Amino acid sequence: MKIGYCITGSFCTFSKAIDEIKTIKENGHDITIIMSENAYNTDTRFGKASEIVNALELISGKSVIHSITQAEPIGPKRMFDVLCVAPCTGNTLAKLACGITDTAVTMAVKSHLRNSKPVVIGVSTNDALGAAAKNIGALMNYKNIYFIPFTMDDPINKPKSMVCDFTKTLKTIELANDNKEVIQKIF
Repeated sequence: MKIGYCITGSFCTFSKAIDEIKTIKENGHDITIIMSENAYNTDTRFGKASEIVNALELISGKSVIHSITQAEPIGPKRMFDVLCVAPCTGNTLAKLACGITDTAVTMAVKSHLRNSKPVVIGVSTNDALGAAAKNIGALMNYKNIYFIPFTMDDPINKPKSMVCDFTKTLKTIELANDNKEVIQKIF
């Protein structure tokens, strides 16, 4: 498959996303990385932006798409079979649910969906059971949107926080490519 893999600013999950990107590549899939501008440019305690970008470019063998103008041709050129957004922050969930296109990632999703192709979302937000809940619910009802299984990551200390199971990313992508919903029992 040709897979577009989008990364938004849930910096604490970048290492898990990178591990899955390696797995996808090792399984023979062609992968292109798209990053929100914040994910592309922000140094955090989880890593320097330039080092993360370099690692992703090394894995994929391609330059990272990181601007709206770079992401716009994704749909017209039919670049991908499946587009994955993992991690997908509460901010990006809200933008996707409301049709806001102001980052490379939201443009990638909009552009890709014009071809009725699947978009896989990997939730990673501290407010999934708060303000982001309505956006997750709305997106679950949209055609061509699929979710990587997700769960609470720390119910005691972060009672509204949820994160996807990154180890199920490739399986979710494969099922979405066949227009099948992910059911926890199949794993």
